[in-house]
Amino acid sequence: MIPAEITGYLQYLSPENLTTIPAEFNIINMPSSPTSSSSLNYLNDLINNNNYSSSSNGQDLMTSNNSASDEDHHHHHHQSIIILDERKQRRMLSNRESARRSRMRKQRHLDELWSQVIRLRNENNCLIDKLNRVSETQDCVLKENSKLKEEASDLRQL
Repeated sequence: MIPAEITGYLQYLSPENLTTIPAEFNIINMPSSPTSSSSLNYLNDLINNNNYSSSSNGQDLMTSNNSASDEDHHHHHHQSIIILDERKQRRMLSNRESARRSRMRKQRHLDELWSQVIRLRNENNCLIDKLNRVSETQDCVLKENSKLKEEASDLRQL
């Protein structure tokens, strides 16, 4: 919730209508979603239950409003800072979790790549062994072929 949203919610409890803000009105304990029906119900209950005292004397109200207004402004500013700090903490935690998940995905990908490297090296070694065997077989066949040609040549001379 940004400070403007807080101000929007608190207009229902403006100093012109109240002399004191109810103790139960604690922004930190409000439901988290500003548009949820539970948030609106929470605010409506505070307003409708009249858990605050109102003054019939206009002078008392004005004097109270001046000092309460400064205190309210300071309180609301402090509450805004608390809410912003909470949002910052949640964002930091969310970013840490996201970074942790990213590191895990990266590690998984790296593990998969290493396993692929090992598999390809093994496959390459097998292919090299097969090539060496075929090469040896070819050498043997070429030697035998040369020997047979020589024998055939000898037989023709006889």
